[in-house]
Amino acid sequence: VTGRGIPILHSTDLKTWHMVGRVFDQAVPEWARREVPGTTGIWAPDVSYHQGRYYLYYAVSTFGSQRSVIGLAVNTTLDPNSPDYHWVDRGKVIESSPGQCDFNAIDPALFVDKDGKWYLFFGSFWSGIKAVELIPGEGKPKTNAEIVSIAGRPNHPTHAIEAPFVVFRDGYYYLFVSWDRCCDGAESDYKVAVGRAKNILGPYADATGRPLMEGGGTIVLSGDDRWRGPGHNCVLMTDSGDWMIHHTYDVQNLDKHRILQVRPLDWANDGWPTVGRPVVE
Repeated sequence: VTGRGIPILHSTDLKTWHMVGRVFDQAVPEWARREVPGTTGIWAPDVSYHQGRYYLYYAVSTFGSQRSVIGLAVNTTLDPNSPDYHWVDRGKVIESSPGQCDFNAIDPALFVDKDGKWYLFFGSFWSGIKAVELIPGEGKPKTNAEIVSIAGRPNHPTHAIEAPFVVFRDGYYYLFVSWDRCCDGAESDYKVAVGRAKNILGPYADATGRPLMEGGGTIVLSGDDRWRGPGHNCVLMTDSGDWMIHHTYDVQNLDKHRILQVRPLDWANDGWPTVGRPVVE
């Protein structure tokens, strides 16, 4: 989870979670601390298993800044009691700086396609969501790889889109993104929207056909009287069902700040996802 050194939590039922360690002993790896002055922690880790390794992408930035970096750490096991447990930091994957590019290098999410191609989706605000093809196994961009625009909100006053996550199901790639304000307590209006495409790099469109590059997106999760600002989701697909995992505020316990929440994710007959009630309320 987001925090100093990337805290690791473990659960066997998606309801009860226990702290089992951290990825890094330091709050932020030394290389990233040098490159992003003022940073105090690591944001938005994304971990997945491929070719015998766990690949953990993470972001380092400061709030509202375009000076950001995405890093990569790998491990052969997630069991801290295993003699093989050791996170190896592979360093910088991609970066952004004011005046040097039109994107912000945070919120990474790896997707490995059925043909073995690797892609990193990322982005927050500015010109929106981006994707870049990676070297399989190495996990870093191919030489001269093009950074492709995937989704945006060009007519929104703050261009408020971030936190991409992609899954493939029944011939479609589904791109989940988060809109609006994530971190204002009970005033947060964060929400999750989705679009789909036949090709991994798009074009993605919502259920009405509106392109995500033009601000389209079908909202699948938003706040209610109790849960405010749900968003920055991932999707866990299992043999026993699919789940949306995200953060939110509980207006009955605002002193806990943003908390982890898990909800069942189902698929309607037309192929679009629907999100259920939290597994713990």
